[in-house]
Amino acid sequence: MLRITCPYCGTRDEQEFTFGGPSNIARPPAETDDRTWTAYLFNKANPAGVHIERWQHLYGCGRWFNVARDTRTHEILQTYVMGLPAPDPNDA
Repeated sequence: MLRITCPYCGTRDEQEFTFGGPSNIARPPAETDDRTWTAYLFNKANPAGVHIERWQHLYGCGRWFNVARDTRTHEILQTYVMGLPAPDPNDA
């Protein structure tokens, strides 16, 4: 089980959170063609290493935040408030 540190509430068990997918991905404009929307919705990177993700503290404060997590070990390297720049994976 993961122990995730919510930037607002502190460290809690994984069951209190919900995964929201990769973070820092620009959404295409509404008038984009079907091919671009399909690529945006279904073609996701699956990196081996540090990955920046969105998580929501669903059974706590309800707020969204970012998590830098190593996909090889599931180690959470950093959590931070939405809107802040992503950490450099080389520093983790």
